[in-house]
Amino acid sequence: MPIFHLPGYILMLVKKYHDTHCEDKEVLITIKKAIDASPELRSKKALIETFIAGINDVEDVMTEWHDFVAEQREQDLVAIIKEEKLKEAETRKFLDNSFREGEIKIVGTDIEKILPPVSRFGGGNRAKKKEGVISKLKAFFEKYFGIGGSVKFSDEP
Repeated sequence: MPIFHLPGYILMLVKKYHDTHCEDKEVLITIKKAIDASPELRSKKALIETFIAGINDVEDVMTEWHDFVAEQREQDLVAIIKEEKLKEAETRKFLDNSFREGEIKIVGTDIEKILPPVSRFGGGNRAKKKEGVISKLKAFFEKYFGIGGSVKFSDEP
């Protein structure tokens, strides 16, 4: 089953769980099994579980999910930018391109543009820094790609 169908199926189960006033534990077990059975969704498991734990009195589970994902995605992105001291505008543009193209490109100059300046002398270890940034961006991409509606990180058209 393609990835774009599974989140819809899971959201349908979440709605069913919500409609039982969050009491039908069998639905939770079904959701967990569906996530565990899908390699594409394993990286999204914590996100889905956090959402389920947080829903109580909502009108539209789908709208709530999209809002939740957008908020979490922005929080995670801001944290990565701060932790790694990345150039914010360039990082947002890089991620716009990555999500549009369906992959994180680790070769070429685009990844270099987002990295903070590192001394080429004094042991700045740019390669190690780049590797760490790529690892975090790949994890971010895997967690958020294919869920939560359309994605736009920058204000550029």
